[in-house]
Amino acid sequence: MYIATISSKFQISVPKKIREKLHIKPGQQFIFVLKGECLELVPKRDIKDVRGILAGANTKNVRDRGERI
Repeated sequence: MYIATISSKFQISVPKKIREKLHIKPGQQFIFVLKGECLELVPKRDIKDVRGILAGANTKNVRDRGERI
């Protein structure tokens, strides 16, 4: 577990071990997702970064909207 303190300007530093593990770079942007009392930071990605992510996905037996319960 890592602890960081919010500054008087509401800034926070990401601990070094987390930056290294997640390959966080200076200037990288994050999306803030509020889940109840928790805050989740998700790296913002360009649509180009996710191109091909579903390549090879099995599309057989995919249900149509009308078949959903």
